[in-house]
Amino acid sequence: VLFLAYFALQVIYARRKYKISPPKTTGHPEFERIFRAQANCSEYFPIFISLLWVAGIFFHQGVTAACGLLYLYTRLKYFQGYTMAVQGRLGPLYTSAWLLWLLLGLALAGLLAHFLRP
Repeated sequence: VLFLAYFALQVIYARRKYKISPPKTTGHPEFERIFRAQANCSEYFPIFISLLWVAGIFFHQGVTAACGLLYLYTRLKYFQGYTMAVQGRLGPLYTSAWLLWLLLGLALAGLLAHFLRP
């Protein structure tokens, strides 16, 4: 939640800096990058939280927590890279996507072990 609040605050600061009043989402290119970075991070947050929750319950809390912290770090780097230049988002984007797939695998492995256990 702190990450989402940080991203939202960055949009608010950019709106003030570039004088772009809501509900407008276009204007200065730097504002548009910040707005898109925030929107992209917000769109993936429910997926992340769901996978984190299921993997933590059914697989292993420590491994899941480590993956979750890495994911949050890569999304922060994604946000920071995207606000500087569109190309700056690619490395962290691929890493965060890989971590989501890993969390999905952990969640599935945990669910299978839980429900197929004799």
